[in-house]
Amino acid sequence: MNASRSRGFTLIELLVAITIIAVASATVVVALRNTGGADLEREALHLASVLETARAEARAASLDVTWQPDQGRFRFTGLPQDLVDRLKLNRGWLGDEPSVTIRGASDNNGRVRLGPEPIIGAQHILLTRGDAHITLGTDGLRPFSIERETAP
Repeated sequence: MNASRSRGFTLIELLVAITIIAVASATVVVALRNTGGADLEREALHLASVLETARAEARAASLDVTWQPDQGRFRFTGLPQDLVDRLKLNRGWLGDEPSVTIRGASDNNGRVRLGPEPIIGAQHILLTRGDAHITLGTDGLRPFSIERETAP
């Protein structure tokens, strides 16, 4: 007599299946994570680099230089256009243009003052894209840098 025996999964088979599902889930979570904050941080670092380059040029040539965003590009007032082109300061944002709010010792036209003085006054630039917010700023003496992530 040959009795057929019903057979289930062993504990090892169940553990292997659960491990495979866990690894697949972790891979999907990493692939779908929100990169908005990382993209905005990259934009802030790019802007800080551009502002510091223009600030150094303003000091070196004793020029009254201001910066403001202008339809996806950066606009510098006070720097000679050939210098802006040569240093590639007018390229603009790396991705979609974030919302820009300028606070501090800026003039009334929404501009950031970069020179000619070595101490320019505290200024802060709030960059917003979607739910991500980053503040880029200077105390007037130190270079522009990311200060903290803030809510509007």
